Amino acid sequence: MEFSIKSTSPGQTKSGCAVVGVFESRKLSTAAAALDRDAKGHLKSIVERGDMDGKLGMTLVLHNVPNVASERVMLVGLGPESGFRDKQYREAVAAAIKTLNATGATDASLHLTEIGSVKRDVKWRVANAVAVAGETVYRFDKMKSKTDEARPALRRLALGAGDKSALRRATAGLEEGLAIAHGVSLAKDLGNLPANVCTPTYLAEQSRELAKRYRMKVTVIESEDMEKLGMGALLSVARGSAQPPKLIVLEHRGGAKSQKPVALVGKGITFDTGGISLKPAPEMDEMKFDMCGAASVLGTLKAVGEMRLPINVVGIIPTTENMPGGRATKPGDIVTTMSGQTVEILNTDAEGRLILCDALTFAGRFEPAAVIDIATLTGACVIALGHVASGLFANDDALARELLTAADAAFDRAWHMPLWDDYQEQLKSNFADFANIGGRPAGSVTAACFLARFAKKFRWAHLDIAGTAWKSGKEKGATGRPVPLLTQFLLTRAGRGK
Repeated sequence: MEFSIKSTSPGQTKSGCAVVGVFESRKLSTAAAALDRDAKGHLKSIVERGDMDGKLGMTLVLHNVPNVASERVMLVGLGPESGFRDKQYREAVAAAIKTLNATGATDASLHLTEIGSVKRDVKWRVANAVAVAGETVYRFDKMKSKTDEARPALRRLALGAGDKSALRRATAGLEEGLAIAHGVSLAKDLGNLPANVCTPTYLAEQSRELAKRYRMKVTVIESEDMEKLGMGALLSVARGSAQPPKLIVLEHRGGAKSQKPVALVGKGITFDTGGISLKPAPEMDEMKFDMCGAASVLGTLKAVGEMRLPINVVGIIPTTENMPGGRATKPGDIVTTMSGQTVEILNTDAEGRLILCDALTFAGRFEPAAVIDIATLTGACVIALGHVASGLFANDDALARELLTAADAAFDRAWHMPLWDDYQEQLKSNFADFANIGGRPAGSVTAACFLARFAKKFRWAHLDIAGTAWKSGKEKGATGRPVPLLTQFLLTRAGRGK
């Protein structure tokens, strides 16, 4: 879809459909009131008759509205004006895009971006409208032999900026929104691909293409070099698979040479059977999503590359399958990590922390300003937070606050979880330095505590996205989270967050 910014009056903007909002009190939004003046009260009369009550997400498409340049006018319900916030704004935009796709309009002008009641400036409103539009029209049909082409899709969307003084901010919002939408789309595509296509080698190939397009440096470390580096934990997970593991390193050098980079470490288990600790068969197909942490790193780097952010970022992706087999790691095996610490593997299905711990140690080589790992790590996090918020753990409160602020701005929610030393007791082992699991209680916390043992030399945060990286059921598919959160975090670090 093509996007543009318009500062003309809603009634004078020529398009297939002009979209304006109505609050639940039957009050027209500012843009709707302006359009209604051109239409000589036509919208107000329709609203007063009760055809549009302003309920959030309700839509009404009008044809041949007098004195209006657009072929159609869509009224979108905004809900109560007093409660119109980020969530309601995004829902209203999504409802508008969904309805637009069901009409015959191939182009439209969206004036919901001019609503000041959301308490965000025009840059935020435009960026989020673009991101929501991208999410709403996204389809993954690359693996289907035929696609539905029964109705033309919306191809062009003009976003209202209000007056001309807001054009610069709106244009900046458009740039950010497009970059984030493209990054989210890439993360979704990678997550949705089947595991027989999206292998560790495939992720390495995609990383090389990304590096070539955005002039990044890419290094792919093979198993032989992992052996030399002493990555015994990562290699222990890969032993049961015929697919060779990879450690992918992508470097975006947009800042000064002296600037310490932010390292993003993404879990890349391209399929997780659980290994010898085999998972139950129902819904095991969803374990292709166990590389969504890796996908989010690549999606974020795509967004960073598109915006040419003046910041140094390193993406580190440990990737492998976790399969059973004659060479697979067994419960009770002890491995030596790159850090020199030994781990007793009590459950081979707790493999994500094993590949991440070596990647975290490797990240220390870059002397990073901060390290953030992203992983579909624990089912316990899903029990704790459901599918709304990602779990956030950190060894630095200031870093945690930065990420929470970014999560709020991006509407990509996270919740700060405890990382107290008290929980470390659960990881004790009689035979190694510690075990890879700590029992059922506080499973997401003890997993983070495990990783914390490898992040003592730098500021570090861990995002457990097991509940937010994909959806099940009728809407099954990757969500692209937390690309918006990570991109917003980096935007702020680069001085473009406001």
